[in-house]
Amino acid sequence: MKIAVTSTGKDLESPVDPRFGRAAYILIVDADTLDVEVLDNSENVNAFKGAGIQAATMICDKKADVLLTGYCGPNAFKALAAARVKVGGDVSGTVREAVAAFADGKVKLTSEPNAEGHW
Repeated sequence: MKIAVTSTGKDLESPVDPRFGRAAYILIVDADTLDVEVLDNSENVNAFKGAGIQAATMICDKKADVLLTGYCGPNAFKALAAARVKVGGDVSGTVREAVAAFADGKVKLTSEPNAEGHW
C-alpha cells in the first residue's frame, strides 16, 4: 500500500504539513518497507488557485491508496475520490507517526472535505 503524507520536510521525521494543496512536500510512503519517495510541491505552495487539484493529480499519478493530511478542501477531495484515494484528515505529528497511526487503525478516514475551498 502506498500512503501519501503531506510534509514540511523530506523524511519520515518531518512534521506533517496540515495543508494539502500547499504543503511543501508530499511523501509517498510504502506501508510495508517505509521506503519514501519525495514529491516537491513547491509549484503549488504559492499558486493563485488549483493547488489542491494539482497536488491530487501528483499523488494519483504515483498510485497512492491513501492521503494523510491535516485539511483537504472540496475540489481536491473530489479529485481524490474520483481516483479512489481515501483521505485521512486532522492528522498531525511526524510523517512516521502518521503512517504508524494509520497502520494501527487510529486515523479516521473521511467521506467529505474538512476545509473550505482556498483554505
